[in-house]
Amino acid sequence: MPTPRRRLRVKSDPKFVFLNIPFDLQFEPLYLAFIAGLSGFGLIPQAVLQIPGSQRRLDRLIELVEACRYSFHDLSRVELDPRRPKTPRFNMPFELGLAVAWAAHMDKKHRWFVFERRKFRALKSLSDINGSEIYVHDNRPIGVLRGLTNALARGHPGQPFLNCNLSRR
Repeated sequence: MPTPRRRLRVKSDPKFVFLNIPFDLQFEPLYLAFIAGLSGFGLIPQAVLQIPGSQRRLDRLIELVEACRYSFHDLSRVELDPRRPKTPRFNMPFELGLAVAWAAHMDKKHRWFVFERRKFRALKSLSDINGSEIYVHDNRPIGVLRGLTNALARGHPGQPFLNCNLSRR
């Protein structure tokens, strides 16, 4: 008989935002732009790395997504791992799938947003999200800030609202 899943005690908050982004040194300028931009909207970024414990990572991911009103998914680093065997990394799209399923079936208030470094790249690798807005950041912090502003300026119910649109420069 399987052991029942032990629930984490993650406090839910309508200002919590799940960040599905790379956490390596190469991505640091964009990571900081995500943190600064979301904080500027009064939102509180959350990441699976912050939850200590021996519970498996998947359970922590699910519970963290459940605790957040929004989720931001950067797919710009979905690529082949250069180390042998050269293998694609699917963690980012998988976590996006968890958030999409959560929003569709459990919490209609959850909003998810997809970021990418190049136009059409995400649609080529993940065509199932065709018809969804993809925010292109051009691998630049100003692009992340522009994308966040455009995403959060849409005025979804219960969403932070900023009455402006930053066009590409």
